[in-house]
Amino acid sequence: KDYPEHKIFKLEQNYRSTQNIVNAANSIIAQNKRQIPKTIFSEKEEGKPIKVLSALTDNEEGFLVANEIAETQLRDHFQPQDYAILYRTNAQSRIFEESLRKRNIPYKIYGGLSFYQRKEIKDLLAYYRMTINPADNEALKRIINFPARGIGSTTMLKLETAASNNETTIWKTIINLGESNPAGLNKGTVSKVLSFVNLIQNFSTYSNKNDAFDTAKTIAEQTGILKELYNDKSPEGLSRHENIQELLNGIQEFSLSAKEEGRPEKLENYLEDVALLTDQDNEKDEDRNKVTMMTIHSAKGLEFKNVFVVGLEENLFPSQPRGDNNTAEALEEERRLFYVAITRAEENVWLSYANQRYRWGNLDYCTPSRFLEELDEKYLDYSNVSRFSRSFKNTMPQNTENQRPNYERKSKAPVINSPVTQNIFNKKLVSLKESGKRHAAFAGDDASKIQSGMIIEHQRFGEGKVMRVEGVAPDIKATIFFQKHGHKQLLLKFAKLKIKT
Repeated sequence: KDYPEHKIFKLEQNYRSTQNIVNAANSIIAQNKRQIPKTIFSEKEEGKPIKVLSALTDNEEGFLVANEIAETQLRDHFQPQDYAILYRTNAQSRIFEESLRKRNIPYKIYGGLSFYQRKEIKDLLAYYRMTINPADNEALKRIINFPARGIGSTTMLKLETAASNNETTIWKTIINLGESNPAGLNKGTVSKVLSFVNLIQNFSTYSNKNDAFDTAKTIAEQTGILKELYNDKSPEGLSRHENIQELLNGIQEFSLSAKEEGRPEKLENYLEDVALLTDQDNEKDEDRNKVTMMTIHSAKGLEFKNVFVVGLEENLFPSQPRGDNNTAEALEEERRLFYVAITRAEENVWLSYANQRYRWGNLDYCTPSRFLEELDEKYLDYSNVSRFSRSFKNTMPQNTENQRPNYERKSKAPVINSPVTQNIFNKKLVSLKESGKRHAAFAGDDASKIQSGMIIEHQRFGEGKVMRVEGVAPDIKATIFFQKHGHKQLLLKFAKLKIKT
């Protein structure tokens, strides 16, 4: 408008990606209406189709991604630095960090901290450590005034000095403040400190009677950490709140697995389980041969030989619109981000999603992202979907459309424009509705009939072979080899197993 004699020069050649990746990216961005139309092309080799990975749960998604990295490293002679895992939100990093560590695959978080090194995570873990071991001085100093309760640095210095003079811990010093006051604190401060002592003692009593998840969630709520982060509506506050949610999801996963496998499921057992993950890495910064993990926003302008775009589910990517952003413009911006993610890759792209994901300790059904529908199928490879999840159509619950955020306020038009793709996807939806009903009603067979050599099915781990059955009722254990999860030892009174053959 300002310069009617302007000229437009379109830079349409992609020098980074294979033809297949560029063509797939063109098919997705073509859905956007607000753009200067361009047809990007590549003169590189055609390349391999984009692989789609479907996982039963978010935990399995991490396993599949780590497994693909390990396999392709051996087969195609890639180095860890040749891979990137891109996610929509920082909170998603936890599962992939844990999965990579279990496979001894080195990684680095680009533009941010490792999940367990983030402040809000370290704060809550410090409460958990204090609950199990009140003599933990470092944990005590971190949380005695978080959230703020009027116990300042001067008070802490007096308490540390008193503890040192008496050759004891800070905890032993503060629990006796009602009887003696070696730190010389005033009555108001003593009352505040004793209130903190009472809080920790209540948590300790609660943890003895409840599993790790119930204890962890109770601590997050009663300390006020959850409320404080929830009330912070800034982007940073929302991210910190999501991180706390993800930590609780991980603890819920631990509690369920421990119960099924007959292992202790208390908070102290969880802390032992994640001890290695919470330690700072000793690797030097100059060691750059690591898998890169980052948000898609951080990936702009970067490139890698192999890229995993993970968490492709409605309300995650595209993300749930907030406030007044419930518009078509917001959806188009999400689609541009997806375009950016795909075109970071030089040779290979994987797109992954989970059929179920933990949210605040509840295992919720997920709807695969509309972006998967919009991609032209001729550029995609669904072989991994059928391998790990039987078929792409066994992925969504019955109320698929109701779970979608209302980006398009005025239009009710379907998101899929291609008649061919629409027809294929409609057929998938019919099967998805049926599978959603079946999955919700999963029930195991009589545990007493489980014998060595049987092929069984587990709701979370899939099909497996019973290698050994041992023990005396009601504590009979079965050692089962699952194709996707390796050997698991399950307590039959808790594990729901269907006998296949």
